[in-house]
Amino acid sequence: MAATATVQPTSVHSAETLLFFVLLQLTIITLAGRLGGVLAQRFRQAIVTGEIIAGILLGPSLFGSLLPGVFEYVFRSTPTQSMYVLSQIGLILLMFNIGMEFDFWHLHEKGNRELVTRITIAGLVAPFVLGLGIGYYSAGTLSPGTDPLLSGLFVATAFSITALPVLGRIMIECNMHDHPLGVVAISAAAITDLVGWLLLAVVTAITLAQFDVLNFALRAGGIALFGAICWWGVRPLLKAAVRRLFQGNNGTGQINDNLLALLLVVIFAAAMCTYQLGVFAVFGAFMIGVLLHDETALLRAWKERVGRFVNVFFLPIFFTYTGLRTTIGGLDSLALWTWCLLFLFLATLGKYGATYLAARRSGLGKDESSVLGVMMNTRGLVELIVLNIGLDLAVISRQVFTMLVIMAIVSTLLTTPVLHRHMTRIPLAGRGV
Repeated sequence: MAATATVQPTSVHSAETLLFFVLLQLTIITLAGRLGGVLAQRFRQAIVTGEIIAGILLGPSLFGSLLPGVFEYVFRSTPTQSMYVLSQIGLILLMFNIGMEFDFWHLHEKGNRELVTRITIAGLVAPFVLGLGIGYYSAGTLSPGTDPLLSGLFVATAFSITALPVLGRIMIECNMHDHPLGVVAISAAAITDLVGWLLLAVVTAITLAQFDVLNFALRAGGIALFGAICWWGVRPLLKAAVRRLFQGNNGTGQINDNLLALLLVVIFAAAMCTYQLGVFAVFGAFMIGVLLHDETALLRAWKERVGRFVNVFFLPIFFTYTGLRTTIGGLDSLALWTWCLLFLFLATLGKYGATYLAARRSGLGKDESSVLGVMMNTRGLVELIVLNIGLDLAVISRQVFTMLVIMAIVSTLLTTPVLHRHMTRIPLAGRGV
């Protein structure tokens, strides 16, 4: 009994210490996220852009550089697992919201399906080839001691990815979620990211010398089976349950506790399924949102009860957690900045340029093609998952990592102003899709 009595206070004190630092971090993150969002709106940027930059600035790139002692006290006094879990929960809930937010009825038209296919192929092949080329060529200079082929494959995968959650937030804030161009872009981005994560799995397996064609085929088949089960099995049952519970709420248009619990259980279960299938958990949440995309009343109620809290609380945590793992400060020579600009140019050429040409060949005008190009070029910080894996596996250097972080931020900053510029030139009655 005496031993137990001496252990319990220590355990309680450790838990309280952890709680204190988590609350301290959340206070700073929430405040910085709101401030970043407000400032972004002042400069006609999407709120999510300001949140991304605020997250980067809270990391070692600025806060840790200017006030290293305070930074260490706030963010390094406890392990980062708490921030990671909270950030991923926020991302999962955001992906469900994005899946519900978009109206995919435009894809029933054959021309739109063909357009999505062309844009997806162009937005994958061109950036992958360019990324493979510069990654392989620069490995000897920027990532000495690494395998040039593996370095090139990781850069190619990073070039190929479109930041689906960030793109979705920007499109919602720019009121493009019900625009045919927005539907085409988010559909192509979803397919592109799915292929991108599969590429990441392949490249990682090759790096670890564990690539097995049979296992990869089984994984791809499992993902396809999961999608089929969700659409033809889960969707009818889920829609029936949602309508029963939602209508049973006296027609007030509010989500009652039972319905909210059901949605959360299904979202988390789907996220666990896609994780087990070797694809990131966010895709399971996105798939559940897609299943309910035509439940407009539910969408309004979800955004009112849950969506605002996710945007204000969870998302800044996600961006800050990513910022804590990013250091922008290793580019200390003209040669390195030249390489950085080359990475940025080729990444933009691969995504924006290839998408623009594919859209033009499909019969769209210059402005419509530019809109699709800039949306597909939005990378945000999702690709940092790829970069961190590459860094952990020592196939890219920290300098290359930093260059690609800068590329992600710049491409995201360009999205909103370019969208505003070109959307004003597209007639409401003839939006080209």
